[in-house]
Amino acid sequence: MAHVRLILSSNLMLYAEPMTVAHRSETVEMLASRVMTGAQRTTDPAFRFQLIAEIANFTELRRRLGCARAELLVGLVADRVARVLPTASVAVLGRTQIASGFRDADRAAVDRAIVAIEKAFEQAFTLDDQQVTIRLTFGAAAAATANLDEVALVEEAENALAEARTAYHTVTHAVAPRATLDVLQVARELDQAIDREELVLHYQPKVHVRHQEIRSAEALVRWHHPERGLVMPNDFISVAEECMLIDRMTLWTIRRAIEDQRNLAARGHDLRLFINIAGQLLADSAFVRAACDLVGGSDAKLGFEITETSVIRDPASAIANLQIFADFGITIAIDDYGAGLSSLAYLKQLPARELKIDKLFVTQLTSSNRDPLIVRSTIDLAHALEMEVVAEGVETHAALALLTVMGCDMVQGFLISRPVVLESLIQYLDEGRHRAPAPNPLAGFGGFAATRRVV
Repeated sequence: MAHVRLILSSNLMLYAEPMTVAHRSETVEMLASRVMTGAQRTTDPAFRFQLIAEIANFTELRRRLGCARAELLVGLVADRVARVLPTASVAVLGRTQIASGFRDADRAAVDRAIVAIEKAFEQAFTLDDQQVTIRLTFGAAAAATANLDEVALVEEAENALAEARTAYHTVTHAVAPRATLDVLQVARELDQAIDREELVLHYQPKVHVRHQEIRSAEALVRWHHPERGLVMPNDFISVAEECMLIDRMTLWTIRRAIEDQRNLAARGHDLRLFINIAGQLLADSAFVRAACDLVGGSDAKLGFEITETSVIRDPASAIANLQIFADFGITIAIDDYGAGLSSLAYLKQLPARELKIDKLFVTQLTSSNRDPLIVRSTIDLAHALEMEVVAEGVETHAALALLTVMGCDMVQGFLISRPVVLESLIQYLDEGRHRAPAPNPLAGFGGFAATRRVV
C-alpha cells in the first residue's frame, strides 16, 4: 500500500513493566496523534498511473506466425514500451498483456504516454524476415499518490481494459482516493477490540504435495467490528504497529491459536499452526519472553512466519530471539522470500525450517520466462539449507503441476482454499479427501478447491 507511514521507533519509550489500561490508552492516543499529524503534513500532488496494454490482433498473428513465434510477441511489446517510457516499470502479465506503472505531476501524463506508445508501434517489427504490425488496446487508471490504494488502481486498470475491448478505443479510469484513515479512532477501537474478543482467526491450509496431506495452516487475523463488519488486516495492522498494539495483538493471536489447535487435536487433526510475527517484535525482549511463556505452558505445535526484511532491522537481536523460539520447538518460516532484499548472509544464520516463495513469482509461473528459473533455483537453495519450501499464491492446476515437477514441498493458495474460519477447516479435514491416494498430483486437490466453504 502507498499510505504515508511515519516511523516512530526512534521516538518511542519502551516499557519494561506492564502498563495500566489508562496508561496504555494514553500512549496509544499519543502515538496515533503523531501518525495523523505526519499524514496530514503530506501534500504530494503527484499522480500514480497503471497502464495495461493488450495485443489486440494476437489471434490473427498467431495464425500467421504459428504458436511458437507468437509467444515472442509480448516480449517485443514490453521491450518497445520500456524504451518509450524509460522511467516506468514494465512487466509481462501473460502471452498478450504487459503492465506499466509510473508517476507524474501532471494528470494528463498517461494520455501522452499512450500517444507516444501508439506512435512507436506504427513501426512494424521484423520477426524472422517477416514484417509484423502489432495493434494494442489500452486500459489505464490514474490516482492521486496521497492515500493511494494500489489494489484499487490495478483493478481499475483491468476494468478499463475490459471496457476498451468492446469500446474499440483507449479507456482511462480515475480512482477515487481512499478516505483518510482516522488513525486515532482505529487505534482506540482496536485497543478495546483486543480486550473484547472482537478479533478472529481465519486459517489457510498448506498442502504437502508429495503426501497430499494437510500438515499445517497459516493463522490470519481478522477484526469483527460491531459497526463496520469484517475488517481486513490492511486496514488495521499498520495502526497496530505504529501505536504499540502489535505486541498485544500478536500475543492474543498466539493464545487463540493454542486454543484452536487443542480443538483441532480433539477432533483428530494434528496440524501445526503458523502465526505472522512483525519485524519490530523480533527485537522486543518482553514480547519474546511472553510468547515463550505461552508456548512453554502448552503442548501446542506452532510456527512463526517472519519476513526476510524484518531481520535486517536488527540482525543480532532478531537472529538470537529466533533461536530462542526455535529452542522452544517453534518452527521458523521465512515468509515472502524474494519480495525484499534477500540476503544469503542472513539466510544461512537463521534457524528456519521453512521458506515461503512469494506469490509474486508463483502467480506468473506459467506466463513468465524468468520466474520458473527463480523458483527452481530457490527450491534447490532451500533444500541445500535443509529447509522445506512452501509456494504461496497457487491458483491454477498448471502452476501446481510445475511446482510438483520442480520439487516444491508444500503449496498454499486459492486453488487449495481461501482463509476460512476454524469450523470450516475442521469440516473439510473431517471429510478426509486429502488422504485419498492419487497418482496424478493434481487429482487430490480438485475436491478441496471445489467444496471449500469460505466464511
